[in-house]
Amino acid sequence: MQGRRAPFFVRLEAQNGCLALKDECPVRAPESGRWWHLLHNSAILASWSIASAPDGKRARAAVFSIASRSRHRPLAPSGPFDGAKKIVGRKRHIAVDTDGRLLAVNLTTGDISDSAGAQMILTAIRKRWPWIKHLYADTAYDRGKLMDKAAYLDFVIEVVRRIEGQPGFNVLPRRWVVERTFGWMTRWRRLVRDYEARIDVSEAMIHVAMGGLLLRRISH
Repeated sequence: MQGRRAPFFVRLEAQNGCLALKDECPVRAPESGRWWHLLHNSAILASWSIASAPDGKRARAAVFSIASRSRHRPLAPSGPFDGAKKIVGRKRHIAVDTDGRLLAVNLTTGDISDSAGAQMILTAIRKRWPWIKHLYADTAYDRGKLMDKAAYLDFVIEVVRRIEGQPGFNVLPRRWVVERTFGWMTRWRRLVRDYEARIDVSEAMIHVAMGGLLLRRISH
C-alpha cells in the first residue's frame, strides 16, 4: 500500500508541498505524503469550499472540539488497560471542526490519559491548520501540562462542564459535535473494534473512512 502512487486528483491537489483548491495554498500537506492523508485533507478542503459563506468567502474552521474514546482489540486480549472504561485496547484521540469534520487523530494505548494524548493533537492542529485558535474540551482536559502547551501554541481552551445538580445524560453545548463524529466512525464496520495489529494501519483506516464520508457527501 505504501509503494502505490496516490490517485491522480489527489496528486494534483498536493503539488508543491501544499493541499489547495485552484490556486490557493491554505495548508501544508502531511509530511508522510501517504495517499490516505492526502485524500482526507483534500476532501476537507473541498467540503469547506462548498460550504462557502454568503459573501463568497471560503468557509473554514475557526474553532474545534477534542475528545477520546477507547476501542477493544479482539486480537489482543491482554495489554494496556483503560481503567475508566474497563477496556483493553487502543484509545482514539480526535479533533473535529464545528461541523464534525475530522481534523486530526492520534492513536495511543488505552492507558494513556486524555490530556496526554491531546498534546500531539494540538501540535498537529497548529502545524496543519494554523489559523485555528479556539478549542472546546471536557473536564478531562483541564490539566496543567495541557493548558501550558495550549498557551505556548496560542490556543484558547474552553472547558465545557456538566450542569451541576442535573441528573442523567445531558447534551452539552459544542460537546455533542465530536461525539457525533465518533458515531460516524462506528458506522464503518472496520472501525467498530480495533482489528488492526499495527497502529499506523488503524489510523489509516480512520482517514480512509472519514475522507470517504466527506467525498460521498460532496458528490451528493
